Amino acid sequence: MNLKPRLASLHKKVDQALDRWLPGEKTKPKTLHTAMRYSVFAGGKRLRPVLCLAAAEACGGTISSAMPSACAIECIHTYSLVHDDLPCMDDDDLRRGRPTTHKVFGEGIAVLTGDALLTVAFEILARTKATARHGMGDFFCELSKAAGSSHLIGGQVADVEAENQKVSPAGLEFIHLGKTAAMISVSLRLGAMSANATHAECRSLGKFGTHLGLAFQIVDDILDITQTSEQLGKSAGKDAAAGKATYPAVFGLEKSRKEAARHTNLALWALKPFGERAAFLRGLADYLLSREF
Repeated sequence: MNLKPRLASLHKKVDQALDRWLPGEKTKPKTLHTAMRYSVFAGGKRLRPVLCLAAAEACGGTISSAMPSACAIECIHTYSLVHDDLPCMDDDDLRRGRPTTHKVFGEGIAVLTGDALLTVAFEILARTKATARHGMGDFFCELSKAAGSSHLIGGQVADVEAENQKVSPAGLEFIHLGKTAAMISVSLRLGAMSANATHAECRSLGKFGTHLGLAFQIVDDILDITQTSEQLGKSAGKDAAAGKATYPAVFGLEKSRKEAARHTNLALWALKPFGERAAFLRGLADYLLSREF
């Protein structure tokens, strides 16, 4: 299938919606809104919103019905990156190939930019229309749980606490289930919910997202030690230098590659109930793994 043109098309639609729904740069306070847009429109892959839209289509829904969820997810993802890059966290100078938000606007504005993006995400999500099976509360609950203390933030805390510590495979999986897989899984679940999917369909897509998220993180960990900063668009080798808990650090490089392939296969297995409706999602899973292999 023509994966890249489809990815580019969905990416463009997400950017157009984000441009409509985020405050303009001339809206007071101008510095904050400029920083928000600088962070969001920094050239990311838009993986999570694309998955959200693709899940909606796989369940017979429309891009327009899933778009508020897709954009809300991207705002939360971007806020997490802005805060991740701060000197008190990962202390990164580069993100998506250009200076990080705190390098351009200062640490205080970067903190507030992340706060504002997290908050506006739920304002955007409120544009979602309830379906027969899924009320508005369901959408808010799904996203807030995935982004909260048990998953995204909890995974980040575990990541910080694991620095320069001996981490078990189970401990490593907990970190990455929280900080990466949860937001990828909820992207698919929200897309399915916007299409009035059955609970079984939501579970299958959520499982696909969990395994895809773990495979994606493993490949990211591998790329951090095998590619340059120019190739990555962010500082290479930072994880090892900071003593981060990564798959290569725990399993070694070759076993990490096998783990990425295993989780990709489990992700593809979860899509079996959808048949040809999930062709794009299958192609996307293979594409993400091929970043390394």
